[in-house]
Amino acid sequence: MPISALPEQIADWLVHFPASGVLQFTDRGTEAVDKPECDGYVVLMGQSLAPEHVAATLKQIRDMGMATCCFVPFAVGDVWTVVLGTSAHSSDLMQWLKVQDWSIDGAHVAELPRLQAGGLILMDMDSTAIQIECIDEIARLAGVGEQVAAVTAAAMHGKLEFSESLRNRVALLKDAPISILDQVAANIPLMPGLTDLVSTAKAAGWKVAIASGGFTHFAGVLQRDLGLDHIESNVLDIDGDRLTGKVNGRIVDAKVKAETLAELKERYQVSDKQTVAIGDGANDLPMLKAAALGVALHAKPVVREQAQVAIRHMNLEAVICLLQAGDVIAQA
Repeated sequence: MPISALPEQIADWLVHFPASGVLQFTDRGTEAVDKPECDGYVVLMGQSLAPEHVAATLKQIRDMGMATCCFVPFAVGDVWTVVLGTSAHSSDLMQWLKVQDWSIDGAHVAELPRLQAGGLILMDMDSTAIQIECIDEIARLAGVGEQVAAVTAAAMHGKLEFSESLRNRVALLKDAPISILDQVAANIPLMPGLTDLVSTAKAAGWKVAIASGGFTHFAGVLQRDLGLDHIESNVLDIDGDRLTGKVNGRIVDAKVKAETLAELKERYQVSDKQTVAIGDGANDLPMLKAAALGVALHAKPVVREQAQVAIRHMNLEAVICLLQAGDVIAQA
């Protein structure tokens, strides 16, 4: 049966899959296959995932000279996911998926961590675990919002060295009342999917942590509310009831984030293959590249281009889909 003959709703595909859970695509159509040998995988996911997205991807894979198969689709909530196995891993296919003008997300990887095998998730905080840049919110309340936001944007796009840019931004907060920290902390908008990702991962035995160029005042709130296993973030210096405009101790920059991944992997005895890093800014790139699965979430162009996986439309539920895709592949 050709892909064009499959039903319009992905949910209705399930009855067409064999007991092995894998269909091989051939010139004649599809046929059941046991234990497919794949050197790469494509994951397509989204609420509006449709057969035309799968068909366009299959055509691209074939045009690149690769054979492909399809694993049984699955849903995470109302988000459907289709996993395609490919006979090779191609950086060209990876980039092709990143630039498609679709309302869904697609990723191409050589392998995937398995949700049910446990592991380590290390994520950035600002604009990744939460929807704001905390320093920008503090600055707005302190009356220096525009000045600080401009520097934040430049740093996240990789145009400024992070540590120096952070010191410069914090210096602008000198003499601001510490009460504004509590104002921001009381109204932190979580990234959609964060709670589900943390609860799903921890139920499967994962450790979940934050490595942030932001501040412990806010990362601590997330640790308390979500039961995070570890936070690595910056400490604002305080004198009485005022900010001094300085940061205490080492700054959590790109290097420290990558080091934190290595340290936590060792502490929790996690396999290299079971590490996930998530971020959006240029200072997250070393961490993303050090993990088995590096996910750029709503990221800046420089990060989206270099990251293994770029999520443009979905939120953190995409990471659940990717990890469950790893289980589906392993179980086939």
